[in-house]
This record gives sequence, C-alpha cells and structure tokens, in this order.
Amino acid sequence: MGDITVLRLSHRAGRDPRMSTHLGLTARVYGAKQFLLAGDNDSAILQSLIDVKERFGGDMEVHHESSPLGFLRRFVADGGIAVHLTMYGLPYQEVIPDLPSDKPIVIVVGGAKVSREYYEMCQYNVAVGNQPHSEVAALAGFMERLNDGVFPPEHFKGGKLEIHPSGRGKDMRQEE
Repeated sequence: MGDITVLRLSHRAGRDPRMSTHLGLTARVYGAKQFLLAGDNDSAILQSLIDVKERFGGDMEVHHESSPLGFLRRFVADGGIAVHLTMYGLPYQEVIPDLPSDKPIVIVVGGAKVSREYYEMCQYNVAVGNQPHSEVAALAGFMERLNDGVFPPEHFKGGKLEIHPSGRGKDMRQEE
C-alpha cells in the first residue's frame, strides 16, 4: 500500500482532545506516515503524539492543517486516493480490494458534522458499519484490513523505549 495520511476534521480544543489523540495513536500503530489535525490548532495534541514517537519510535509526522479542503483538493489533483470514513458509505470489506496499492491514500475522519464537499471530493466513502460508531473504531478496523494487520516492531525504530510482548506483566526496556 502507498503512503497513508490520516486527516482528522473539525477538532475542537477542550472538547475532542481524547478522541483526536486516540485517532493519532491508531493511525501511528497501523502505519500512517502522517497525521493531520484540522479544526482548532491544538498544540497539546500534536505535542503528545510527537512525544509518543520520540519515546516509542516510528516516523509518523504530525501537523495542524489549516485548510483541510484545500489539502484534499491538492492531494487528489496530485493523483492521491481520498477515502472518507462515514457510516453512510459502502462496506469497507468490498472497497479495500479495489483501492490502488501504488498510490498515496488519505483517510478522512470526520468530526461533529462533515460538509458535503468531502463526500463529493473523496473517491471512496466507506463504512465500517452503517450504524453510529466511534471514529477510532472505524479507523482501526479500516486500517487493520487495509494493511493486513499491525506493522511489525521494526517499523518503530528510533525510540527510547521498547515494549516486549509478555503473557503476564509489563516488559518495557530502555533502548541504548
């Protein structure tokens, strides 16, 4: 699959920090190269995601996007594929096999209300389920299927801490 960007629309500082942080963490663990936060410029969210990258490794970039519709227009005009996660879309299991694997993808994750322009501009409007659900669950389900699972540990090089899987307790080691 090509490079993946996750575009989080309509972030509201003071109201959405936990949801937006969890979207960024989910994007990271499933291999997104970039997480863009649109809406309020909430530096605490961005810094939190940068801190996770520094502590646990990886190379996902995080930025505030002041013009999400402009970004999306340029992305599509440059040959990228825009996928909008919405409960009104087609089942993701049917859409994922049709996605080109050699082009960059932006996954658009909405907020409180998504304007019609996003539905029209995105080449794919995709649903994880046609019922109300969490944006984090939708992103995780979609990216897991898109990437055939979580990225391997070597994807997260460069961190100060490394978690080693354990059947009991926590096994976290400081990297040299």
